[in-house]
Order: sequence, then structure tokens, then C-alpha cells
Amino acid sequence: MSDSDRLPIRDSRPIKHRHSSGYYAHRVHESFTSRATKVLCAILLFIFLFVGIFFFILWLSLHPHRPRFHMMDFTVPTLAQQSVLENALITFNVTARNSNQHMGIYYDSMVGSVFYKDRRIGSTSSFPPFFQEPKTTTIVHGTSGAATLTVNSNEGKEFVNDRQHGTVVLRLDITSGIRFKVSKWKSKHHKMHVNCDVAVGSDGSMLPAWKNRKCPVYFT
Repeated sequence: MSDSDRLPIRDSRPIKHRHSSGYYAHRVHESFTSRATKVLCAILLFIFLFVGIFFFILWLSLHPHRPRFHMMDFTVPTLAQQSVLENALITFNVTARNSNQHMGIYYDSMVGSVFYKDRRIGSTSSFPPFFQEPKTTTIVHGTSGAATLTVNSNEGKEFVNDRQHGTVVLRLDITSGIRFKVSKWKSKHHKMHVNCDVAVGSDGSMLPAWKNRKCPVYFT
């Protein structure tokens, strides 16, 4: 076979491509940009996380807790001499606790009303406004004069029956406007309602089982 009849042999070795310096500079620039973007995203994520934790802790520390009220004493002194309430005197002591760590509470004048079932039988004079420091307890003393419940009414008959059985359940409602205070900041007014259920015996004294009971508090 002559040389002209031989088939050409293809070189199977890979062809090496030579890139210019600009190509490698572009690759380095892309790698640097990608790395810088990742670092920047990590920094921003850390900042957002730190700010979020900071404001969450701040919210927990400044989130106002409503005051806590407990019934300490409640007496109807004339009940021992009367079968029903007629111009009776009612006295009570209630504690108001501000459990907030850094937040004071402004109280407007407090007004109390005494109910037997759903009928109001007396009201108190206004307790003067006051400011309560954080983590303090204030005793609210009140007197309800001229409490009257006629025996001819349905509630009066039930009252007589309860007294004969030695347990008369009454309710003291206290209302006031309050504002929370942190440093120079003061919140808007909130209408506060305190409902204290209490039971007295035939002698008009509060039954021991009802002493220091927590009173529900809600705002409107």
C-alpha cells in the first residue's frame, strides 16, 4: 500500500486551550464578588437577628402587666343586728399590686360599688388619685354608706335566706382610669374594672375562706 492510500490518523489527545490574562482576571473578579456578597448577606442577617432579639427583650421588659387586686377585708358591721340591709355601713380593704419591673401606674379616682347578686346596694366615696411605683403594693380602703336592700324585694328575701344559712355572697366592683408610665413616656388612659366576690357570715364579717382572694381585672 502506497503512502497515498493510507488513512489519516486523528490525534486523540485533548486540545489545550490557552486563555488570555483578561479571562483569568474576570474569573477572579467573579469569585471575589460572590464571596463578598455572601459575607455581606451574613452580616445583614446577623444585624437583623440582633435587632430582632433586642426589640423582643425590650418589648418583654416594657410590656405592661395589669395591676393585681386581692380582697383583704370586708365587713358589714350592722348585719349582726339587722336581718336585712337598711342604711348599713360596709367597709373593705383591697390591695393593689404593681408587678411591673420598670413601669409605674397612674390611678384616677377610684369608685366602688357593692352588689348583691346583680342589684347595687351601696357605693363608696371616691378614693383619691395616686401614683404607684414599680413593684409596690397599695392598700385601697373604702367605706360604703347607706347600703339598703328591702325585704319586700326578691333579692331581699334571698338575702334573708342566705344570712340564715350563714353565707351571704356580695360583689365589690371598683372602677378607675389608669395610665402606665416609663421614664417620660405615658400611655393613654385605660378604663379599669375590678370585680371582687366576697362572702360574709351572719355577723357581717368576711369568711376566712374568702380572704386574700384574687379579683379579676379587665379593661374597656
